[in-house]
Amino acid sequence: MATAAGSSRRQPTLAEVAARAGVSMTAASRVINNAPHVSRAKREAVEKAIRELGYAPSRSARALATRKSGVVALAVSGDDPALFADPFFAHVIVGISAALEETDLHLLLCLGASGRAQTRFKSLLGTRAVDGVMLIALRGDDPLVHLVERSGLPTVYGGRPLHGEPAWYVDADNRGGARTGTDHLIGLGRTRIATITGLSDTEVSESRYHGYRDAMAVAGLAPHAVRAGDFTVAGGAAAMTELLDTRADLDAVFVANDNMAAGAVRVLRERGRRVPDDVAVVGFDDLEIATRTEPPLTTVHQPVRALGTEMARMLTALLAGQEPSPLILPTRLVVRESA
Repeated sequence: MATAAGSSRRQPTLAEVAARAGVSMTAASRVINNAPHVSRAKREAVEKAIRELGYAPSRSARALATRKSGVVALAVSGDDPALFADPFFAHVIVGISAALEETDLHLLLCLGASGRAQTRFKSLLGTRAVDGVMLIALRGDDPLVHLVERSGLPTVYGGRPLHGEPAWYVDADNRGGARTGTDHLIGLGRTRIATITGLSDTEVSESRYHGYRDAMAVAGLAPHAVRAGDFTVAGGAAAMTELLDTRADLDAVFVANDNMAAGAVRVLRERGRRVPDDVAVVGFDDLEIATRTEPPLTTVHQPVRALGTEMARMLTALLAGQEPSPLILPTRLVVRESA
């Protein structure tokens, strides 16, 4: 009877192994699949939990885990056409493609905004139709993050998510760059400096806002006014209109990206404010639009194409069994006529 009862006992799950070991399901899956990029402490904790629980992965699951497809996915948390009209993403994809040309890997683009798209993406991960994932344009507590974490696949983040810090990511020095841009305005003698932020549920917007505050605090200045934008030209124009209606005495504005800065410059000109004489403007990104504003935009340059290239290289290193470190790319100020 004891043998019969033991044979019918429910098998422990991967989630239970991870909980017992005190690690994520991603880390537990990597240990079980004998992936190399796991710390020794986590590997030992998972192996101990496996012994204690009597966990035994199915042969079919192991076969799926070790199969190589030769495909990596770039998953974007959005499907708004305006997202892909932004040159930022075009530069990132060009950078990824350039790095993958040096390998035998193919790139698959996945959009993860809708529930149906997320279900399809989950199936893609579950069947191991891709060997690894790159994530970009994450917002808030993004479901794509949870899907890739549960999959156990090597994953590289383009920019950090708002909550938590992943093991592998490539990002720009957003906070330092924003501080540099704001410092430049302060150095020009501007003291009533407002800021237009990006989407509130993105880490990049938070970091650039904190960089602005850092510079103002060091200079002994209080933030003059803050308005939220959405990283689009229209969003920047709307935020600038609100600033002029409520804080008309501002003499400078630091804007969290070039698209919004272009919208802000347009509104300033329409309202009879001279740029930079009356209001100096600094943006962030140094994309093509920065050279087409009137006057051309002073902005913080971030190496957008390199962001994509380094994401792909980091993922390739993971797939080769290496343990790359997270990477923060430097930013620099490009001075033009707007400030």
